[in-house]
This record gives sequence, C-alpha cells and structure tokens, in this order.
Amino acid sequence: MGKLMIGISGVRGVVGDNLTPELLVNLGQSFGTWIDSGMVVIGRDTRVSGDMVKHAVFSGLLSAGCRIVDVGVCGTPSAAMMIRKLGAAGGIVISASHNPIEWNALKFFRSDGVYLNQEQGRELLDIYYGGDMRKVGYDKLHAVETNDGALENHLEAVLAIVDIPALRKRRFKVAVDCCNGAGSSLALEFLKRIGCEVAAIDCSMNGLFPRNPEPTKDNVTAILGVVKERGADLGIAEDADADRVAFISEKGEYIGEEYSLCLAASHVLSKRPGKVVTNLSTTRMIDDVARRFKAEVLRTPVGEVNVAEAMIASGAVIGGEGNGGVIDPRVHYGRDALTGVAIILQYLLETNNTLSSLAAAIPTYQMSKQKVECSKRNAQPVLQALASEKADRVDTRDGVKLDFAEGWVHIRPSNTEPIVRVYSEARTREEADRLANRYREMVEKLAKSGR
Repeated sequence: MGKLMIGISGVRGVVGDNLTPELLVNLGQSFGTWIDSGMVVIGRDTRVSGDMVKHAVFSGLLSAGCRIVDVGVCGTPSAAMMIRKLGAAGGIVISASHNPIEWNALKFFRSDGVYLNQEQGRELLDIYYGGDMRKVGYDKLHAVETNDGALENHLEAVLAIVDIPALRKRRFKVAVDCCNGAGSSLALEFLKRIGCEVAAIDCSMNGLFPRNPEPTKDNVTAILGVVKERGADLGIAEDADADRVAFISEKGEYIGEEYSLCLAASHVLSKRPGKVVTNLSTTRMIDDVARRFKAEVLRTPVGEVNVAEAMIASGAVIGGEGNGGVIDPRVHYGRDALTGVAIILQYLLETNNTLSSLAAAIPTYQMSKQKVECSKRNAQPVLQALASEKADRVDTRDGVKLDFAEGWVHIRPSNTEPIVRVYSEARTREEADRLANRYREMVEKLAKSGR
C-alpha cells in the first residue's frame, strides 16, 4: 500500500490505493467548511485520474454549500492566479506535481492565491479529523460554473514583464519538454506570441508522462538531443503542473534546477534592486548573485508558502526555491515555470549572451541530494539528536541545517513523501557527497535505534 501524505502542504496519495473517493469527498467538504461555503476555484493537471478526483471533490464542496468555478486543465500557477482574479474565497488544485503518474493530490489555496500556511493548514486538518463539516440542504446547493480564462489571464500577466517587439525581432530558437503536462499549451502559446521558433516534445497534454515529471538531470535526457539537433538557443523542461522549470544550454547541457532561480535573480536584480527570498535548502549560488548587486537574501523553511509570505512581508523583488521554482511578484506570489522562462529569455535578449556563459558567470558549487525512508513522526527524535551537532551555524526552523565554512547540510522530513531528505552543498562533488553520506548514515542509524 502506498503512503498517504496528509499535511499542511496538501494531501497526496496513490489512486486505486489510498486516495479514495470517500477521502476526497471529506476533504472537499472540510475545505468548503473552512472557507465558510464561499466561492472556490478548481483546476487540475493532465493526470488521467484527474476527473475521478475532481468529481469527488466537487461532491464534498457542493455539500458544504460552496459555489464552484471549474477552470479546467491548467498549471498550478494558472489556477492560483484565477482565485485572486475572481475574488474567490479559496481554491484547490488537483495535481501531484512532480510525483509519478499513479499519484494525485489536492493542493489548498487561500483567497490571495497563495498556499495555506502552517496555521491555516492545521485549521483545515482540525475540521477534517474532527468531522465537524458543514452540510447544506437542497435549496443551498449551487450549479458548477466553468471559466476558460485561466490560461489567457496567466499569459497576459507574463507577457507584461517582457519586451515583446524585441523578442519577436530576436526570434529565439527554443526546445520544449512539458512532460505532456498541464503547462504544455500555455508554454507553446507564450513562445508563439513572442516569435520564437519552437521544437516541442511531449507537449500533448494527454497526461501520459513519458518520463518522471520532476525536471532533474536524469529525467530530461530527451530534450538535450533536441537542443543540439535543432541548434536551439536553450531548452526548457517543466514538471507536470508547470510550477518548476529547468534549463538546458545551447550546447545541449543540463544546467539544472538550482540555476533557474539564480539566473532569474541575476536579471531581475540588475533592473530592480531589492531583497531575495528563498528556502534553507537552496544553493549558496543565490547568495553570490545577491552579493553582486548588494542585495539581501532572506531564507525561510522549505515550502512555497513560506517563501511567498516572506516576499510579501519584505517587499522582495524576486524569490523562489532551488527546485526550479521562480516567483516574481509582478506576476504572482507563487512558483511559475512560465515566469522563469520569460525572465531568462529577456535576460538572454538584453545581454546578447548565451545561456552557458550566463550560468558560467555564477560561482559553482556541487550539491548532493539523498533521502532515507522515514515517516515525519519517526523523524522528530532523529532531528533532536542532530540539533546538538557542532557547526558554524545551526538552524532548526525546518529540520536541522548545519552550516560550515566549506559547505552545509540540511536534514528535514519531506512534506510530500514519507522520507527524510539529506541535502548538502560544497565546492566539490567529493566534499558534498562526504557531507551527505555522513549525515545520511547518522539518520539511518538513529532511525533504526528508535531514538
């Protein structure tokens, strides 16, 4: 049986196993209760289980008296932006994001189009576990409405941050791999409107993922060859719900998720001075980029909502996470692959440089990303033990992060999987692996001992 993940970041499970219609109805009803029977925007990615999940959630929401606006198949950022545009009380995006095809999930948003934070998530889960859900009579039930404006609304917001005439004149060649996901048609339409020559693979939106949706190096090998064969200026690889993007250079070389935010910040900070917000697991490259522009970097616990709320509070001009998530407040306070693409294309245009050269200008670090199977509950005593480790700086806001002169290691329970992540970074691959291996072995040992 797959592990059902219920937490403040949403609910994820395996379809046909633990993500059951009964569970989905109850979650819909709980969210409808939490938003006081208000208007709710619903969007979903292309997964073949999407309709089953959607209709179960509809049932729960309708039973709580909600007015549903179905914005159809679209990326997470597109749906989230419609919440604010329509003045809805909240929204649910049906997407397991980077998880494999057998998974699906509900991601909960509040009225400003930002994920629920920790306190709000707990309130929702208290309703779910307590069973005190709102139920209305037949005369309070609403018909489901549809709205097909999510993609155009998103597209217009992103087009507003680039120089369309100049991009059309430049005519970039772009290779695109959207994993047959929800961002496929939006990415292709954006590139068409700015005059790009496009070589697309796996942009059919049929929900049959030809690769693992996470845009990591091992998963996006097909697009590398397309970039070289077509002589493209760059390649783009998105995840299934279009909130993460990785780039491939004109040489057909994978640049990586960690560079997405760093490259975007390099361009934005050159135009608009201000703060940068990212999470504790993001590369030190972002600190080097910010230092070049005398900008301050604020770090938060992992989680898009933590970054978004810190950006709002600090008035940051750019933010995101090292997993390929770029947040530009001119568009939306949420990770958005298309925004990342737009910023990088504008950066290439204005510098008249290659992507490989722009990436090479950023000091290089090496990261090691490992994991240990362990539930969040069992991880707590492990983290308590690791918090006493000696380091130049110890941060316990999100698991345990140990900073050293030569690098850092971050040990934290995942919000989306029953694992403990062990991320490290150093100047060399050997040192990064040494740090990660050392603490992974400690986590394994402590977890087995039951500490």
